[in-house]
Amino acid sequence: MTRLPWAVVLLTLLGARYLHWRVSGSLNLATPLSTTLSLLTLAAELVLLAGFFLQLWFTLLPERPVPPASPIPVPAPAIDVLVPSCGEPAELVERCLRGCLAMDYPDLTVWLLDDAGRQELAELCERLGCRYLARKDHPHAKAGNLNHGLRHCQGDLVAVFDADVVPLRPFLSRTAGLFRDPSVGFVQTPQSYMNADPVMRNLRLERWLLPDEESFYRWIQPTRQNLNAVVCAGTSFVMRRDALEQVGGFETATPSEDLATGIRITAAGYRNHYLSEKLSAGLAPFTAAAMARQRCRWGSGSLQTLRTGADPLRIPGLSPLQRLAYSEGILHWFSFPAQLVLLCTPLSLGLLGIAPILIGGEALVSIALPFFLSQLLLTRWLSGHARAAILPELYRWIFLLPICAAVVSTALGRPRRFKVTPKAVTGQGTTGPAAGLLLPLVVLLALQLLALGNLAPGRLPLLAGQGAALPVTAATLGVVAGWSLLNGLLLLLAIRSCWDRPRSDGTPWFALSLPVQLLHQRGVEPGRLQAISASGAELCLASAEAARALEATGPLTLEGLWPDLTLPFVPMAQHARAVGGTWGPLTALQRDRLETLLYRREGLWPTLRAPFELRTLPLVLLRTLQRIGPESWFRRSLIPQRPQAFRPSSTGSSA
Repeated sequence: MTRLPWAVVLLTLLGARYLHWRVSGSLNLATPLSTTLSLLTLAAELVLLAGFFLQLWFTLLPERPVPPASPIPVPAPAIDVLVPSCGEPAELVERCLRGCLAMDYPDLTVWLLDDAGRQELAELCERLGCRYLARKDHPHAKAGNLNHGLRHCQGDLVAVFDADVVPLRPFLSRTAGLFRDPSVGFVQTPQSYMNADPVMRNLRLERWLLPDEESFYRWIQPTRQNLNAVVCAGTSFVMRRDALEQVGGFETATPSEDLATGIRITAAGYRNHYLSEKLSAGLAPFTAAAMARQRCRWGSGSLQTLRTGADPLRIPGLSPLQRLAYSEGILHWFSFPAQLVLLCTPLSLGLLGIAPILIGGEALVSIALPFFLSQLLLTRWLSGHARAAILPELYRWIFLLPICAAVVSTALGRPRRFKVTPKAVTGQGTTGPAAGLLLPLVVLLALQLLALGNLAPGRLPLLAGQGAALPVTAATLGVVAGWSLLNGLLLLLAIRSCWDRPRSDGTPWFALSLPVQLLHQRGVEPGRLQAISASGAELCLASAEAARALEATGPLTLEGLWPDLTLPFVPMAQHARAVGGTWGPLTALQRDRLETLLYRREGLWPTLRAPFELRTLPLVLLRTLQRIGPESWFRRSLIPQRPQAFRPSSTGSSA
């Protein structure tokens, strides 16, 4: 996180000046309807600005960094690694369990908590050396599953990983030492993804757009560390068993058991840490509809926390700043209805002939533009280059209507039922977007275009009644027209993102650049690795002739990925100098080394910087006009990895 006190002060002063003008000089109070619309717009702005400024002001608090890494005590505290599962593909669960077993720690027991009760997973655990546990009944979803596991294990510490997550080898050696301090209740690490989420993937923006969660883990969580208000994120964390038992286990009254349990542990007097190191990675949802379901569950579950004993406004033991931080994180979900109001604000003038904001040219130039331009220019630096100003709003716009429905439903006492986010690819062809995502966006886009057309010179608003319209200044008309145009462009991008890019399976592919060699009967062909996965690789050779000649060379072996690791390579596709192929039959040791390379090695996941938006916006707009075909050889969705020298595992499983 970047600390820029001068930027916080500047934005605060500009924001205060802007809000004074909004309250005193921009409201349209001519009629009851215009007053209602004007005050509703102001209220929506206040909701959004309150969250923004709270986060800004939190960055001014004194830093309380995580203590430096300390050696693991001798004897090392026993750790139970809990992996809750509910229907994920067996190969995905196996990848997670192998990663857990390979962690560099002397005393750990891995438990698979299978809420689907599958015999194949019981046999898998027996083969790998894990403990298998299934429930006869399944109350309270994930929280109930975790609590059931707690009753069967006895470790001093408890680590939790979702079944799609693979920890790096040093995960426990890096986190367990922090528990030498008896006041530490839990340690949370970032959630990273080993595949592109649907927004990035469907628009082919893997190089230009960072996942929405990056700003949370690189901007918000570090400030919560300074407040001792760290948010437990449900996976990739370690908790002290005594702390869990003191608060009665994982909270079962909300699907956001992670958030509520973390609040309870903090209120019990424990000091908790956010360790800002990417020590694991899981799978982002494969489809836009699955991602919408995930976000709706997060929003509904967070708001349900207010109806439990973990409500940060009422639970004893929290300081005022802790209450404020946790409450802001929960009430943040009301920013989605507020944003929907602002999305519809330009429709007021274009369809009803009522300007909800009255803007003069002088106020526009001297008050509004300086405030909003400073936000656009400073957001990237304030967030530690985790996000830009405009493009991340795509995530909000695509899921705006479903999340608003979930938030309103939960606020009215009808929370959404817990549903597991699908972690499997269910089809290979184009299936089309989910109607629940697409249709509201299309309706909103049509209304924005209609309103924009009515704002053209000489046109009257479509639904303007007699006496409804006031004289509108050129500044007001220009701002509303620009606002409506920006809304239309973002809605167009959101609609384009609803079409999921076809893929053959859920195997993640990675961009990893390494010099390699192809060994064959006639000699050695040097090349460079471009992309790699658990199923194959793509290479770039010296010439197109060399690539074509591979068809007649007989069996191929790829070396150079790791010392002492060679893999059988079967060419499947060739384009110019590029060759794509699958792995041949692998031994148990080869498979284990390959999975270490792809999922477990230290320093695997880089921290990326959001690019400057003026460079990316033209490309994003171009993507809306391009046909984005299915993933295939040399046209894959790739997540970057960081090369690193191989360190042989002394504890990793090769079974």
